[in-house]
Amino acid sequence: MQHEQLTLADVVAALEALYPPETAQSWDQVGLVAGDPTQPVRRIHFAVDPTLAVIDEARTMGADLLVTHHPLLLRGVHSVATTTAKGASVTSLVAGKVALYVAHTNADVANPGVCDALARACGLGELEPLAVVEGQPMGRVGVLPAPVSLADFTTALYAALPRAAGGIRVAGPAEAPVRRVAVVGGAGDDMFAHVRASGADVYVTADLRHHPVLEAREESRGGPPYLVDAGHWATESVWLASAEERLRAALAELGERGTTVDTHMSRLRTDPWDFVVGAEAPGGTS
Repeated sequence: MQHEQLTLADVVAALEALYPPETAQSWDQVGLVAGDPTQPVRRIHFAVDPTLAVIDEARTMGADLLVTHHPLLLRGVHSVATTTAKGASVTSLVAGKVALYVAHTNADVANPGVCDALARACGLGELEPLAVVEGQPMGRVGVLPAPVSLADFTTALYAALPRAAGGIRVAGPAEAPVRRVAVVGGAGDDMFAHVRASGADVYVTADLRHHPVLEAREESRGGPPYLVDAGHWATESVWLASAEERLRAALAELGERGTTVDTHMSRLRTDPWDFVVGAEAPGGTS
């Protein structure tokens, strides 16, 4: 007896129940980017970035659907010719019959979502939103089981996150005690005012720029909140396991056709940096 096949439309409906598109920030582009809603889905591939290498990986593994956190087409393009990386990506998806679905800021604000996964990697409990942005809970604030030094906290976080060439950058004294922690996965240097208002001892995020960080440290007069840049890819890739688990559970509720799907997380490191020269260890020694 032949069973009804799981379709892309089924998977999209499940994803949009978990990560509603209307909760995305107004500037964002989320949802189905490529694919026919009627096509069958037997294997789903998860990744942070829809790079050419990730798309090749998905095709090699026989994936019918690639689910990524970052959009492929966040800004307008006027050509999808293979002479550009974006065009080559779209062509590869279509030629390989791989659909692409994006859950970006709607996954950031979800509960559980990207920020919850990062909070768990930090070892936090008693989570609450860091701020409400466009009506959605952005970031998380939580507490460690007991106070630890900033150096010990960041060393433990480094061990909990996937490895990236840039490691973790820290602004603050290595011996400073921390317990209350704010987190935002990915770029978060526009949230400093909310972090200060939260009473956090340390803020974990990524893509911290010179001037905003310098001004934030000046405002704190050398005290908390201390700042931790743990890398964009690393702070968001911890969400993939949660997304995979939640989607599998949602599809299982569809019955037998939802239990036959195979899922896989990409192991490719899409952090763009390759190596670091001259990094300084905690305490100011190289």
